[in-house]
Amino acid sequence: MADDYLVRIGKLIRDARQHRGWTQSQLADALSTSQSAVNRIERGNQNISLEMIARIGEALDSEIVSLGYAGPMHLRVVGGRRLSGSIDVKTSKNACVALLCASLLNKGRTVLRRVARIEEVYRLLEVLNSIGVRTRWINDGKDLEIVPPARLEMDAMDAEAARRTRSIIMFLGPLLHRMDRFKLPYAGGCDLGTRTIEPHMIALRRFGLDISATEGIYHAEVQRTSPDRPIVLTERGDTVTENALLAAARNAGTTVIRNASSNYMVQDLCFFLEALGVRVDGVGTTTLTVHGVPEIDVDVDYSPSEDPVEAMSLLAAAVVTESELTIRRVPIEFLEIELAVLEEMGLDHDRSAEYPADNGRTRLIDLTVRPSKLEAPIDKIHPMPFPGLNIDNVPFFAAIAAVAQGQTLIHDWVYDNRAIYLTDLNRLGGRLQLLDPHRVLVEGPTRWRAAEMMCPPALRPAVVVLLAMMAAEGTSVLRNVYVINRGYEDLAERLNSVGAQIEIFRDI
Repeated sequence: MADDYLVRIGKLIRDARQHRGWTQSQLADALSTSQSAVNRIERGNQNISLEMIARIGEALDSEIVSLGYAGPMHLRVVGGRRLSGSIDVKTSKNACVALLCASLLNKGRTVLRRVARIEEVYRLLEVLNSIGVRTRWINDGKDLEIVPPARLEMDAMDAEAARRTRSIIMFLGPLLHRMDRFKLPYAGGCDLGTRTIEPHMIALRRFGLDISATEGIYHAEVQRTSPDRPIVLTERGDTVTENALLAAARNAGTTVIRNASSNYMVQDLCFFLEALGVRVDGVGTTTLTVHGVPEIDVDVDYSPSEDPVEAMSLLAAAVVTESELTIRRVPIEFLEIELAVLEEMGLDHDRSAEYPADNGRTRLIDLTVRPSKLEAPIDKIHPMPFPGLNIDNVPFFAAIAAVAQGQTLIHDWVYDNRAIYLTDLNRLGGRLQLLDPHRVLVEGPTRWRAAEMMCPPALRPAVVVLLAMMAAEGTSVLRNVYVINRGYEDLAERLNSVGAQIEIFRDI
């Protein structure tokens, strides 16, 4: 076999194992082999027979390791079906990845409850495992246990996995406390245009971190110091705020962070830091005061809250398919502006009384959406930092506006390319006019039609295309949906549970 084919098979085996919630040792026990052999197989460094592939497939109860299923994942969508019943919102993707990075602050055992089983999390776990962090899925694969080593093996980092996630940038904050010198690959993730890390550098320089970049690698050197005045972030970004929080958490003394994001994942990170013994004042505001502790060695158990962007995805699914659907465990604090806009457009919905999330802090509701006659909003749709309309929820308004009467202007000023990807809806019968790289004019209502197309390379526009396919009469095909799996756990299966008809398949 060619080496690249062995690597492809190894990745398929690794993904199937992680989906099952097994460690390499558990798979090795099932195969009567060693953990090191499984490790070599998954890295593509060991020849593997057809018999062994069949045994692995049987052990993992997964056809994904069979030779006929080695290609990328696609979706076949039979549209025009109404959704019904109820569906739960999963835990926040962005909170989970931030907490995985934050676990590097702790010398003790961290347990995260109901972690999102998504590709972004898997990539970070691969990076953490490669540098010596022990992780395992527990409680029937629902929760994640993380135990750090005494010393991180940074030279052994899985660079390929690191480059496939932008979240790797949040290693900078915790690592500057653990070593004087280290390297990180350039951050990847969605193709959303140029996204500078300069705001991160400005903030972290105040803690003594110096970065130089050569040949796809960030070279970090640390001469630790404490900020002598408040840190003012040059952009109110989520990951920038999180990196500053991670740096401040183990900085002895008090750090003030101004122009901080108060978005959902930042709040979850603050709650987690408090569980580690770090006091954070001002949670939910744009000024955070962090009372750091130089050493953190505790056993901590934390439940990240639900994902407001997934809640918005499910809400949009109900709207575009003209369905009545109850979406349970919606973090209402982070969807209030979106719902206010939709109310003005004519959305018919009910809300339950509020109740607390498992973290004890985030407010949840159950939301029932009914078929509605929507009118285009008078004002344009545009994102703002929390408590404004969420940046990641803007794309869903393209699909919603497409079923409303009239013209809607969507201004996605944050990302260079994302508005361009929204015009993929035209392949499905939409009438979207790109005015410039950031603005798109949507004309509704739309008579959706089935189509076969490649998945856009950005997460939220990709899901918007899938939702439109669900509304289009006939059979559509969405090819290479890895980007959707980066941010959503079992989305096709969960939509099928409320009446969608989506088939997962791979090229033979």
